[in-house]
Amino acid sequence: MCGFVGYVSNHSKQGAKNKKKLIEKMNQSIVHRGPDEEGYYIDESISMGFRRLSIIDIENGHQPLPYKEERYWIIFNGEIYNYLELRDELIRKGHCFQTTSDTEVIIAAYAEYKENITAKLRGMFSFVIWDKQEKSFFGARDQFGIKPFYYASEEEGLYVASEKKSILSVLKDKELDQVALQNYLTFQYVPSSDTLHKAIKELPPGHMITKNRDEELIIKQYWQADFNPVMKTEETFSKEIKDSLYDSIEKHMRSDVTVGSFLSGGIDSSIITAIAREFNPKLKTLSVGFEREGFNEINLAQETAEKLNVENFSYTITPQEFMDEFPKFVWHMDDPLADPAAVPQFFLAKLARKHVKVALSGEGADEIFGGYGMYNEPHSLRLFANTGRLTNYAINQLARLMPEGVKGKSFLLRGTTSLEHRYVGNAKIFEEAEKKQLLTNYNKNYPYRLVTQQLYQQTIGYNPIDRMQLIDINTWLSGDLLLNADRTTMAHSLELRTPFLDKEVFNVAQQIPANLRIANGTTKYILRKAVEGIVPDDVLYRKKLGFPVPIRHWLKDEMYEWALKIITDSETDHLVNKKYVIDLLNKHKVGKIDYSRKIWVMLTFMVWHRVYVEDKIDFLTKPLSYAIKQ
Repeated sequence: MCGFVGYVSNHSKQGAKNKKKLIEKMNQSIVHRGPDEEGYYIDESISMGFRRLSIIDIENGHQPLPYKEERYWIIFNGEIYNYLELRDELIRKGHCFQTTSDTEVIIAAYAEYKENITAKLRGMFSFVIWDKQEKSFFGARDQFGIKPFYYASEEEGLYVASEKKSILSVLKDKELDQVALQNYLTFQYVPSSDTLHKAIKELPPGHMITKNRDEELIIKQYWQADFNPVMKTEETFSKEIKDSLYDSIEKHMRSDVTVGSFLSGGIDSSIITAIAREFNPKLKTLSVGFEREGFNEINLAQETAEKLNVENFSYTITPQEFMDEFPKFVWHMDDPLADPAAVPQFFLAKLARKHVKVALSGEGADEIFGGYGMYNEPHSLRLFANTGRLTNYAINQLARLMPEGVKGKSFLLRGTTSLEHRYVGNAKIFEEAEKKQLLTNYNKNYPYRLVTQQLYQQTIGYNPIDRMQLIDINTWLSGDLLLNADRTTMAHSLELRTPFLDKEVFNVAQQIPANLRIANGTTKYILRKAVEGIVPDDVLYRKKLGFPVPIRHWLKDEMYEWALKIITDSETDHLVNKKYVIDLLNKHKVGKIDYSRKIWVMLTFMVWHRVYVEDKIDFLTKPLSYAIKQ
């Protein structure tokens, strides 16, 4: 596991050699991604930097890595799980290898297949390949966006990096993107390819990026998730799911270092752990929880570990630790991520790194197999389909007049609002009317629905559950869950692998009809059937836990003064109506209505602004809580 940085010059006379100090500065900002080794390649057109975390012992697999008498150079972040099979295929085609690394397999495959290489790769990846002969640049990001890829194009050239902070450290244009901020307030993360800095973009999942000599940058999609249901028996689907998971988990456990597994006590991590244990009976599992009653999953995780006969290490997070570590968490995220569950994963990764270098996790199961309770909504709202357009309109208008917090208001509003207008993903925080009051520069021309509009247009006629899952796969999964997974683990130099997000597993999942994903009010119905007998039934049919974080209680008690000081001290008055935010906090403290998620979105942004705009936190010389406690 590793991180990379790079710069491609637009001017052959000026070249990229004079960027050596900048590349070193960019590379230094991601030491946490690869503390074991660094490397550089620099010529008149390109500068490449690399950091490596050693997972598999390789012979001369140092990066940047050359191929074909140094015609091609590669920097690569990720793991290719079919690299041994692909290596044999390339050898039969006449390719020779100097190392045993998956990195050299990628670059050899590019020499053979050029842009079609992406169809050959099974794994998580982002990489850059430089063809010195053709003066051409090629990059790609994996299908689901497990590994990050940022870029910024200026007049002088193109910057690329595994983390946004690397580019931001050397970029001239640091203007904030107001539309991205507006969208963040609804989604709790910055959706699509945008970041909060207008000049820096993220290469979307399943996309490639190319730049040939004296030509413009080209972004092209090579893969998009879709559902193509076919008719098969439950038994057939169960076997295919089971076989694909065993194959995926076995390949994801390829490593020369100890592999562990995150374990929450929920179904997804339990499935991964149960199967992984069959390949390694000495598997170590990791769990965290909170000291507040009702928010501590450690007992469940330990109970599950005992049933699966695996060792478990756990840690209880205190509110003070949560506050102290929060600025560092925000720094690692690059852009604000206001998912409360992301912060405990930061502690989980810290715990895991004390015991293992690689960990397995259950991300993606809910999105591809239908695991969220929200996916039951089309069934629960079916009665509104028969009430008529005018009646629904009248109900909707009456519901809007009901006071906030009245039971049933949300149900009536959702039932009388089309799917395209009500569902933008797993999280929906601020509505447009609220953002108009909250933002000083609200732009009505960019409502949040524009983010999902194209996806809905592409899925007209699909089953509503399919449409909801595809929205989450294309937004929530990469924008929230995988951003969290990558940054929290890399912050502690830990490699995280996600066996559910495997190309072959998805090839099975995309064929499953919606009525087998959600059946009899049960989410992930066919996935549960597939692993019966592998995971104990009381674990398998346990109510979905999520990753409960007690911010609703903390913001009334332990965190109130902390939150108030963040808001008061924040230099965001030109962007945000801070009185509106303080009112939310005070109403939350004394009232029955839960505003915690809205408050958390604002706190996260304000700490991010303090770190990346006000530049008030120096992690090398000051305590992490310095900016908050002063």
